[in-house]
Amino acid sequence: MSNDILGAVRRYVTDNFLYRGDGKTLTDDTSFLEIGLIDSTGVLELVAFLEETYRFKVADDEIVPDNLDSLRKIAAYVERKLAQSRPATGAA
Repeated sequence: MSNDILGAVRRYVTDNFLYRGDGKTLTDDTSFLEIGLIDSTGVLELVAFLEETYRFKVADDEIVPDNLDSLRKIAAYVERKLAQSRPATGAA
């Protein structure tokens, strides 16, 4: 997993949603739902950040906890989306 993606997402979440504390208690696997960190409006803001930063479209059916409920899940989701958008190589 790319530490660059994980770090960028951590900074975004910490700067925009973590109003209590300094973010040290937010682990890579902390569930945003379980701690009530991000509400529905926050999810839309997060999706906009991902689309703008990584230049891909988040489909409505991809806005699910399996993709967006923790820093690690978001980073893995972004990596999958970026891999899908890369052109295939080798076949002629």
